[in-house]
Amino acid sequence: MSDLAAFPITEKWPAQHPERLQLYSLATPNGVKVSILLEEIGLPYEAHLVSFERNDQFSPAFLSLNPNNKIPAILDPHGPGGQPLALFESGAILLYLAEKSGQLLPSDPTQRYETLQWLMFQMGGVGPMFGQLGFFHKFAGKDYEDKRPRDRYVAESKRLLGVLEQRLRGRSWIMGEQYTIADIAIFPWVRNLVGYYGAGELVGFADFPNVQRVLDAFLARPAVQRGLSVPAA
Repeated sequence: MSDLAAFPITEKWPAQHPERLQLYSLATPNGVKVSILLEEIGLPYEAHLVSFERNDQFSPAFLSLNPNNKIPAILDPHGPGGQPLALFESGAILLYLAEKSGQLLPSDPTQRYETLQWLMFQMGGVGPMFGQLGFFHKFAGKDYEDKRPRDRYVAESKRLLGVLEQRLRGRSWIMGEQYTIADIAIFPWVRNLVGYYGAGELVGFADFPNVQRVLDAFLARPAVQRGLSVPAA
């Protein structure tokens, strides 16, 4: 195993267990995607809190691993070829860990690409649109007199929920009976939309019973419950 001390991020967040995967994160929808997946696959890891209150994401140590200053990021001491791998972007991390573990990503090529299709649906649509709605409904944007920006993201969030509702009709999960990284990517954002953002009534969440059904099943999973509280504040 290579020495993780060669990575500057370990100066700010020392590895107590350098043989384990190192996770640098916060319990946001994007952050918990990775901790939930790690809990689901049972891969040993060590979590480090990247505090937005302290602006940790802008520190030189964090930027040395992720120049885009976003959580989550990982440092895997057992990367390809036995060498450490530093990786950022939650979608890329989900794909890497699923392939590394051989879990939660179908081996059949057609189903694999279909799963990745829904992963990209979350990355390009659900996350950005729900996040903008949160800004205009819960955070500073709520004070804007002009409600057109908020209403734009309300309409797009409803549309995305409608796409999910149609997909989940007659299915237990996004890919049918098989639970995958697509579910792990999408449902933390749905949870945040109706929970933390308090936008359930605004988007008419009651009109999407299949999304609610699968969200409930997702939240009932023990690994999800564990992953939602990682890293501890």
